[in-house]
Amino acid sequence: MVNNSFYRKSFIDSSITTARRYGYEGIDFYWIDAETASDMSGLSILFEEWRAAITLEARNSSQSELIMTTVVNYSPDAYSFTYPIDSMKNHLNWINVDITEYSIPENLGNFTAAPSALYDPTKIRNTDNGIMRWNQAGLSANKLVLSLDYYGFAWKLVNSADNGIGAPANGPAISDDGFMEYNQIKNYIERFKAHVMYNSTYVVNYCTV
Repeated sequence: MVNNSFYRKSFIDSSITTARRYGYEGIDFYWIDAETASDMSGLSILFEEWRAAITLEARNSSQSELIMTTVVNYSPDAYSFTYPIDSMKNHLNWINVDITEYSIPENLGNFTAAPSALYDPTKIRNTDNGIMRWNQAGLSANKLVLSLDYYGFAWKLVNSADNGIGAPANGPAISDDGFMEYNQIKNYIERFKAHVMYNSTYVVNYCTV
């Protein structure tokens, strides 16, 4: 869609119409899986055209401009391409930084991990490093909104006595991929009287059942 002017216009017009119809105050664009530099180039144009359309619509309707945001990866250069920083800075109200699923049982089944670690001394894929990279790329703090995930992941421990971050594991637990909703986690803690532990290195809570 982003690389075709006809599709972009159709998408932009329909998004504004839908937002107004249901009384929304803004539009959040979610495309976390862009794959190429061409996608990023198209995304830059999309944001520019979208902002122009929002401004024109507000002027013609005598309503406030719709808020315009997008969801992005934890770091601007997480892949081989870079997000269109200038376009995002100039045309978006803010960006929502997705800080989830750095390490999950599906891609790290032999050891437990912190899926949304604030810090991680073992790898660069962590929230602190990602936000720092966004700042260095040119987005100020008032343009960044940190997402919080209301879910977690479970690993099957090799030895229940060895249960910290990085403990040996045998893949996911509880569900096929280890995914657990927030209410499931709370229910397991209450049901099994699990002791919730805090790891100050990664700045995360975890429990063993």
